[in-house]
Amino acid sequence: MSLIIAARFSTFDAANGAAQRLMQAGVHEDALHVFYVNPPGAHDSYPVGGDQAADPGTRRAPRKALGTAAVLGALGAVVGGIIVASFADSFVPIIAGAGVGAYVGSLAGAMRGMDPRRDRVQEPHRVQVPGEGRPAGVLLAVNSDGERAQEIATMLAESGGQEVERAQGRWRGGKWEDFDPLSSPVPQPTGGH
Repeated sequence: MSLIIAARFSTFDAANGAAQRLMQAGVHEDALHVFYVNPPGAHDSYPVGGDQAADPGTRRAPRKALGTAAVLGALGAVVGGIIVASFADSFVPIIAGAGVGAYVGSLAGAMRGMDPRRDRVQEPHRVQVPGEGRPAGVLLAVNSDGERAQEIATMLAESGGQEVERAQGRWRGGKWEDFDPLSSPVPQPTGGH
């Protein structure tokens, strides 16, 4: 495992400028990795996409859809039965009208119950709790030998890096291989910055 010091920048130009400064200070180019961290919720951690097994807006959808479908289905049955009763003199068309009304009402109720605009779901593209996950941005990661960790952290902060962090990870071929965008950064002291 390698000691990795990293900081978030708002643009690739800012991160590349910091990388140039580090190379001028003797950090080898293979020890630098600049990459973009997607917003929370957009990391494709699951085969269907996203960072969570279920969409936050659908957690209560089955219960809500069933309840709304039952209410509107019953209302549809009554309305359908009344409409057909005004035209028919037999009991069979009234039952059929009530059935069609119940079906259409339950379908409308299920769709209304699943409407995502009706829920107040927290935005999935922001870190909800400070210290959990990381915000989007350009990350400059530096493979450090440990002796220069403080110096590298200070240079990153002085170059405009935010949330300077330290991590243990696999570094191969000039890249931080096992970077986890969902893990919380561990702050790295920057020498007073």
